[in-house]
Amino acid sequence: MEISTSSNHVVISGNIKSVGDLQAIKQNIDPVVRTNKSIIIDIKDSLSITSSVIGYLNKLVLKDGVDITMHVGNEQLMELLDDLNLTSTFKARKV
Repeated sequence: MEISTSSNHVVISGNIKSVGDLQAIKQNIDPVVRTNKSIIIDIKDSLSITSSVIGYLNKLVLKDGVDITMHVGNEQLMELLDDLNLTSTFKARKV
């Protein structure tokens, strides 16, 4: 998994599958949300997302008031977010 950030835009490439991935995501997103209350997350090709990453992103939205817009590249991940009723929470859409 690789992560890049630019302003309020976070791009995640590769599969999100481990605890280490959560740490990398937090290390990249935490500084972004300190200066931006609205962020865009592009998940280019991950097939799924770990529950710990979902919990972290959910906390950002519900507790910290961060406005997340998620662009999902994989149909399977989009279906997972839809099944978990997270599509509207993360403003997720397939791109």
